[in-house]
Amino acid sequence: MTFLRLALLSAALALCTAASHAVVQTQASATLPGVADAQLDPTFWVARLDTPDAIILAPDAIAALNRKIARLDPSMYDIRHLPATLPRNQVLAWVNKASPMPTRPLYTDNGLRIDQSALNTVMNHAGIDTIPESTTPRYGMAVTRTSLRSYPTGMRAFSQPGDTDIDRFQESALYPGDPVAIVHTTRDGRWFFVVSERYAAWVAASDIAQGSAKQVFAQVDATPFRVITGAKPRTVYTPESVAVSERQLDMGTRVPLATQTGVVNGQNASTSYVLRLPVRTTDGHLAFQPALLQRNGESSAGYLPLTQANIIRQAFRFLGERYGWGNAYNGRDCSGFVADVYRSMGVVLPRNTGDQSTSPGLDHQAFTDADGHDARASAVESLQPGDLIYIPGHVMMMIGRIDGQPYVIHDVTGINVRNKQGALIRTVINEVAVTPLLPLMYDEKHSFVDRMTSIVRIRP
Repeated sequence: MTFLRLALLSAALALCTAASHAVVQTQASATLPGVADAQLDPTFWVARLDTPDAIILAPDAIAALNRKIARLDPSMYDIRHLPATLPRNQVLAWVNKASPMPTRPLYTDNGLRIDQSALNTVMNHAGIDTIPESTTPRYGMAVTRTSLRSYPTGMRAFSQPGDTDIDRFQESALYPGDPVAIVHTTRDGRWFFVVSERYAAWVAASDIAQGSAKQVFAQVDATPFRVITGAKPRTVYTPESVAVSERQLDMGTRVPLATQTGVVNGQNASTSYVLRLPVRTTDGHLAFQPALLQRNGESSAGYLPLTQANIIRQAFRFLGERYGWGNAYNGRDCSGFVADVYRSMGVVLPRNTGDQSTSPGLDHQAFTDADGHDARASAVESLQPGDLIYIPGHVMMMIGRIDGQPYVIHDVTGINVRNKQGALIRTVINEVAVTPLLPLMYDEKHSFVDRMTSIVRIRP
């Protein structure tokens, strides 16, 4: 989501941010076109499946797929096997990719133009000139859900005055327990430039606990563990251990079980799972504390089986969650949404739509300008629940058909459809929603189907 990538995807933001110039009216409707209340229940869609519980990929096949993606996809990072020292040009390349100097106007929350001097201050603060000829990577772990940023600043930046939904400095998010390699620090030590499995960007140092690589990856690999299957359950409130009290755990997070039993944090643990969560000591080091997750807190003893029924159920756990560009607003964006759904079943997808749609590690059907409407329409006919449909800058998940018409669930800011008079109408959504696919318009002349760039199938 750097400025370079955003510039390349500027056309796509007609969908994700503002309506096309051809849209003649914007409406805020309580219902979406073509969607009835019954269709907002996952059981409606699961009941329409021929083999809802058939295993699509077994755990060993999923592990093989993850290895393939990690090996072939340039957007993925093998932080377990970084060299003992990194040359300056490698660290510089990572930082420059995430943090190019903005070249277009940006505005604050209050609609004021961000002047060049403020941007220069942020860039100077990054201390890129202090990157040494050789860097020894340090390792750490996120202790809370935290933002990954284009620049080492909490300042928000927007493309238009008054349009404060999409912060151009927001890249992605880390979840508790996510491991990172720390390769650079700002001049004041308050921000780290980190490389995670799926992203390289800036993160607040206060949200990262530093430990040895052995310590970090021992936590990552520890067994037994629970996998979070709910959207974002929280640990039990505990005044005895504030660091792990009401800690949010997002879908797909893998958390080891602690060995403590009996009374934990002042509470009998008989009705909860005792988790081993990372915490940050006062000097910034990695430690671990037990935390309680209620047994009704939507978790599993392992990754959920990859079935069409589970894909649909997991996707619907996010239904109605606020859209958040770069996983801001304590939510997800379109690619973060589908990635977290599949992560709860053990599949690790690339982070962004562009990387997901073109990943050499995934089975995808690509479309170019040479492919007309008929070729794309034929591909739509063969869609199965769980398939991912990409247009520039956006991804949708197919969930089933009604009278032959495909329906999707997606995390989106708004959709364009034609009313009975043929006028193009934009409906504000800003959430995970269910919509029919075929009526969706990309612009005045092109439907979503016409603008499909790829279909990704996570199945044999």
